[in-house]
Amino acid sequence: MKESLKIKIVILLLVLMSSANTHAQDFSFKDYNWDEKNVKAEIPAKYKDEKEVILERRKKIELVAKGGNATQYYLFHDKKYINSDEAVERNNRIYISYGSTENLLTTKARVILRDGKIIELKKSDIKEEVDEERGLKFKYFAVNGLEKGAVIETIFIREESPELKGQTVDMQSEYPIVKNTFQLIYPDHLKFKTKSYNGLSEPVKEEKTPTEGKATLTLTENDVPALNDDEKYSNWNSQVKRLRYKLDENYANNARNLYNFKEFSTNFYDRFHPEYNKKDQKAIDDFCKDIPKSANLREQVWNIENKIKKTIMYSKYTDSKETLQDIIKAKQANQTDILKLYIAVFRTMKVDYNMVLTSDRYKVAFDRDFESYENLRELLFYFPAINMFMTPTEAEYRIPLFPNELAGTNGLFIKEKNFAGTRTGIGEVKMIDIPGADITHDVMDITIDFTKDIENPVITDRLQFGGYSAMNFQPVKDFAQPAQYKDFLKNVAENYTVETEFKELKTENEGVEFIGKKPFVLNVIFEGKGLVRKAGDNYLFSVGQTIGRQMELYQENKRVLPVEINYPHLYTRKIKIILPEGATIKNLEKFTMNNTADVNGKTEAAFISKYEKKGNVILVENTEYYNILHYPLENFEAYRAVINAAADFNKIVVVMSK
Repeated sequence: MKESLKIKIVILLLVLMSSANTHAQDFSFKDYNWDEKNVKAEIPAKYKDEKEVILERRKKIELVAKGGNATQYYLFHDKKYINSDEAVERNNRIYISYGSTENLLTTKARVILRDGKIIELKKSDIKEEVDEERGLKFKYFAVNGLEKGAVIETIFIREESPELKGQTVDMQSEYPIVKNTFQLIYPDHLKFKTKSYNGLSEPVKEEKTPTEGKATLTLTENDVPALNDDEKYSNWNSQVKRLRYKLDENYANNARNLYNFKEFSTNFYDRFHPEYNKKDQKAIDDFCKDIPKSANLREQVWNIENKIKKTIMYSKYTDSKETLQDIIKAKQANQTDILKLYIAVFRTMKVDYNMVLTSDRYKVAFDRDFESYENLRELLFYFPAINMFMTPTEAEYRIPLFPNELAGTNGLFIKEKNFAGTRTGIGEVKMIDIPGADITHDVMDITIDFTKDIENPVITDRLQFGGYSAMNFQPVKDFAQPAQYKDFLKNVAENYTVETEFKELKTENEGVEFIGKKPFVLNVIFEGKGLVRKAGDNYLFSVGQTIGRQMELYQENKRVLPVEINYPHLYTRKIKIILPEGATIKNLEKFTMNNTADVNGKTEAAFISKYEKKGNVILVENTEYYNILHYPLENFEAYRAVINAAADFNKIVVVMSK
C-alpha cells in the first residue's frame, strides 16, 4: 500500500537531506567490472557433480543524495557453473528485469568455456520484452555456444528509487552458492535496522569506508547449501536464508523508529476517513439504496461486497477519481478508490470493521517483531462481530472466503478509536485466521447399483464442494461462454467417472451469487462398465476410482521443508454398493483404513475408512481432513501417510462373483 502524502513528504525530508558533512557524489561501483586476472573458474571439489552451482553472487545497494534527490544504485554480479543439459537449457537466456521508472546503466555477460575460451556477449545479443500488466521491462541475452562445464558471468547496474521502508534480500538459492555477498552503502547520518532469518549470520557495519561520509553493512555467506523449491505442500520463501532491512533513524534531525506501525495506522486511517461533503454523501446514500438490507451481519456484508464487485470494475491501473461521485459514475476504480468506496458504504450502513494490512505468506511472511512497510502490501477488511475477513479487490471472492495466501500469518488490524471527540486509527498486530475445515467441506454420496447388470452398474453421484473447493467451480458459470461451461462441467465429471457421456449431468448453486453461501453441487448418473473387468468367473470392480483421482505424495529424497497447505479441508464420502441377489464380494477388508497425523499431541490430519455389510448392500464411509496449515518436519511421514491413504483408497479393487 502507498503511504499518505503527509508521510511521503516527511520521509522524503528525512532521507534526502544530507548531514553537513555529506555532499552529492557518484556511487562507488560505477566502474565495476569483472576480474580479468582470475578468469579461470575454480570449481570446489564438493560441487563437481552438481548440475548447477553459483560460484559467486554479489549484490550491492548504494544510496546517494544527488541534486536534491535521493537515488539508489543496485549492482548484481553472478558467476554460475553449468554442469548439466538441464542447466544449459535453463540458462540459454539471461534475464534482467527493471521497472518502468528505473534506468539500466550497465549490462554485461560472458561465457567462459571449458577450454578457457571466452565468449563476450554483445549489445546486439540483447533482446527486450515488456510486461505491460506488471509495468516491467525485461532485457535478456540470447546465449549462444553454452555447453556443460561452462561458466556464465553476468553484471548489471540499475538506477532506481530508494527502497527504505523495508526490503528482503534472499541469501540462499535452489542451487548451492560458494560465496554470497550483500552490501548496503549509505550516508553515515542514517541508521538501518536489519534482521537475519533461518540461520543466516548478521551483517557487519563498517564505519570507515573508502567513500567519505558513508557507512557500509556487509554480509558474506560461504558454502550456502541449495534449498530445493520443488517440494510439494511447502513454503520455500519462509524457509530460505534471508536478510530484511529498513531505514530506522536519521541522526541529522533525530528522527527515530521510522516506518513504524503506530504512525502508519494513524496516517492510513486519516487518508481513508475524510469528512464527506453533501454531494458525496448523497451519492453514497443513493448507492446504498440498492443494497439489500439484512439483520444478519454476515449476509449484510455479503450483499455490500456483491453490489460493489458487480457494479464497480476494479483495476489497479485505472486512473484515480477525484470524488466518490466520480467513482460511482465511472463504475471503475483503482485500489485507493475501491477502498474509499467500501469504507464510505460501511460507515453509511453502520457496519463495524477493521482495515487489515498484511503480506502474502508465500512471498514475504509478516514479522510482528520487525516493523517495516514491506509487511503491509495487501489489504483485507475484518468484521469483529462475526470474526470474518473480506477481500475488497478480488472479484471472484465473497465473505467468508478471501485469498488463502493472506491467512495463517499476522496482520496489522487498524480500528477506529474516539479520543475526546477526535477519531483516529489504532493499529494492533494479530493473527489472520483462515476459515476452518468445516467451511471447505466436500461431501460425496455415491450409489453403485449392480442389480440389473453385474458387468455394467448404474452409478449415481451427488458431489458437493464447499468453501475454497467450490470457488474452483462457481465463478466459471458467470465468466465462461455456455459451450465452454458445458465442456468444463464434463471435464469435472470425468474426474469421478470413466465415461465421457452421461445419463444425467446437472448442477446446483452455480454462479458467483452462491459463493460463500452454498456448496457447488454436481449430480451425475453414468454407466460403470468401464470400471468392471471379467476375470474367469469373477468380476473385478475398481470401486476406489469413484472418489476421483487423488494426489499421491512421493518423496525420493529426504524431506527438507515442513508442510504448509493452502487451506484446511474436510472430505466426507459415502459409497453404497448394491449387489444382485446371490452375488458375493471379496476384499471388503481393504475398506478399513486408519491413518492419522498428530501435531502437539492433537490429531490434525486423518484418513479414516470403514464399511458395513447388510445383506446385499455394502456401505462404505470415509472421512479425510486437514485441520491446520502447518505440519512440522518431524510430522511429515505421518502427514504423507494420510495424503497417500486417499490415493491407496482410489486403487481399491473388489472381487465379485454371481
